[in-house]
Amino acid sequence: MSGRTFSARSSDRLAERRRHGRQRALVALGILLGILAVAVVYGLWQKPVRISHVTIYGADPVPAGRQESLASVASAAMQGAYLGIIPRDSTFFYPASAIRADILATDSDIAAVSLFREGFTGLSVKVSGRVPIARWCGRIFATSTPVEESNCYFFDANSLLYATSSDAVPVNSFAVYTPIATATQPLGATLPHNDALPAAFDFARQLTALGSPVKQIIFRDTEVDDYLASGTRVTYLLGDERDTYTALVSARASLNLVDGSLDYVDLRFSGKVYLKKKE
Repeated sequence: MSGRTFSARSSDRLAERRRHGRQRALVALGILLGILAVAVVYGLWQKPVRISHVTIYGADPVPAGRQESLASVASAAMQGAYLGIIPRDSTFFYPASAIRADILATDSDIAAVSLFREGFTGLSVKVSGRVPIARWCGRIFATSTPVEESNCYFFDANSLLYATSSDAVPVNSFAVYTPIATATQPLGATLPHNDALPAAFDFARQLTALGSPVKQIIFRDTEVDDYLASGTRVTYLLGDERDTYTALVSARASLNLVDGSLDYVDLRFSGKVYLKKKE
């Protein structure tokens, strides 16, 4: 009986020692991990692994003043620390999304931003500018009241109205008039018929090749009016550019788009060309 009791007590003491051993091991591991964490945080605050200079560049040369401005925006986004522990300008944890968003919000001419590390202390920011397709000058076209350029908005290939001025020259020189969804601030709005606009603009350039450049394009639901520099209006149905141009070329011998003698040319009816001469 006493032998069994002694054996049980020995087993209990052995189990207790093992339990204390595991606890000491866990405490030692926790201390070690804490030391490593402190060492990592300390290392992240050292200058050799923190971004100290930002380089701005693009496919086209970026003016010096603009480089400085955008670099300041990027640097401002890296100020401070995450939870007061990890510096935001750490080359390993810099806020790429915030930098990208702040630059896009600062300059509407920029369509995309790409970020690249330069070693451990540099950051390169590549900016891709928007390509202005043309100018949108309002919902309503008024021949008696010419619209000033300051009231027009540049739009890109996605038909996004993004700026009232731009250093870039639009792909097309004509002005566009069409209703937009918003009734207030046009900036940020998108023009309707986005998928149909490229064909309509191609048609306008084809009209220019016939002798008189297009100055304004007015979209009215499914109809389009192209106003030529000669004063002639060409009307057709949106989406029928190919057949419309074929009909126009076929009737070219009987009409003159250059001398301003025509009030309008109506091409809305398949295979038909209606025109009116000025009085």
